[in-house]
Amino acid sequence: MEIDSPDGSSGSISGTQEENGFRLYPVAVGDYGEGLPYAPSDWPNPGDNWVWRVGKRIASSGHFLDRYLYPPKHLQDSHRKKNGLASKQSVEQFVRSKFPNADVIAFFASFSWKIPAKPLRLFEMTDDKEDIAPSKEIEETSVSDSPMGDLACKAGNRSCIALESSSGVMFCDICCSEPGFCRACCCILCCKTISTSHVGYSYIRCEALVKGFTCGHVAHINCALRAYMAGTVGGTIGLDAEYYCRRCDSRLDLVSHVRKLLKTCESINSRNDIERILSVGISILRNSQRASGKQLLHHISFVMAKLRSGAELEDVWKKEDTYEVTQENGALELKNHNEPPENGTFSTSLMSSIFDHRVETLVLEDEIDQILLALKKSQESEYRLAEETLYVQKNYIQDLYQQLEHERCELSRRAPSADADALLDPFLSKVNHLKQEMTKLKDMKEVAKGFGRTPKRILKEHFNLETEN
Repeated sequence: MEIDSPDGSSGSISGTQEENGFRLYPVAVGDYGEGLPYAPSDWPNPGDNWVWRVGKRIASSGHFLDRYLYPPKHLQDSHRKKNGLASKQSVEQFVRSKFPNADVIAFFASFSWKIPAKPLRLFEMTDDKEDIAPSKEIEETSVSDSPMGDLACKAGNRSCIALESSSGVMFCDICCSEPGFCRACCCILCCKTISTSHVGYSYIRCEALVKGFTCGHVAHINCALRAYMAGTVGGTIGLDAEYYCRRCDSRLDLVSHVRKLLKTCESINSRNDIERILSVGISILRNSQRASGKQLLHHISFVMAKLRSGAELEDVWKKEDTYEVTQENGALELKNHNEPPENGTFSTSLMSSIFDHRVETLVLEDEIDQILLALKKSQESEYRLAEETLYVQKNYIQDLYQQLEHERCELSRRAPSADADALLDPFLSKVNHLKQEMTKLKDMKEVAKGFGRTPKRILKEHFNLETEN
């Protein structure tokens, strides 16, 4: 990596400046280096050179907003190897924890905290920070030869963006302590590497702030849906078109995420890719009770129907075909924002939208799938309850049979006497009890017809199920 000479000067921000007696040279986005002027040298011992790195954000003054310090290897904590120290406060806390008697003011005076930035080239002037690629020299530098070698992706992913985070990430000693796991490119649920094709299609990144730091953990959307940590989920978790991060317990809105997916689809030419992405959006929004979620789901279903009917891609995204369903005063109303009714009559496209069987077919398919899935789950739970209860009753009856057989043998060996008559009464009592348990089992067999056709008395007495009248 080439850098400007500290002795060079070209004026203003692009030339050298001075701070703490050091002549500062501007650096490019993503650059890093060792020692002065942007990191301590020979501190605390001779040969202890610190490493510096800059992020992507640049202040109006021309200095980097994001800059990181990495202590010498023998001072590094395990979680500092990758994340570094991202603020003056974190650097001060680190120095005080390692060297309680150190002069912190003198420490900061030994180098320059401010790092001037080179003017951005035209291709770097973009709002999308992910579009700024690291320099070729950094990509081709081996982990062992680079002063940033210890910060390489733990999963060995060359396209990992872990080192390009524009802000500090929270300390994690749970999943991030596992060998081969990288929060930036490994799914927190299955631990497999994510795919970055069509950003946001296959994964979701938690951008929640935790005590001033970004969580940064990612998860496959399909993994989150299967684990009931995304979409609309009832029970104690209570999600509505949201994502629940297992690491920091934060909730992310997925309606806005699906809008981004829809925008991504407009720039894709592959019909198969568009269908796959839209299917993910439908899975996320299905059963949402939020008005925004329902409207977006309706729109995506309409787009999907046109796509499957063979419509040209340019026609699929036409705005005149977009409409939304709203509910006012208990009545459903269909509104077309681009073609309002004239003189109290519906436009042609609006009428075709109302009676578009393809949209209704998709909605019906989704509803039927959900009903069958819910039925299957309810039947599985009923089966498990019946299985457990019936086997408990069967085992109990078997135990009674064994006890009676043992007592019958004892009675047969005894000669007729008053003692034998005294033992006969408990035996006969157990026989009657066995008959009662057999009658109970006969009642329980009614569940073979299904819980819905089993008498409420049996469900309540033998299966502990309360049913509504």
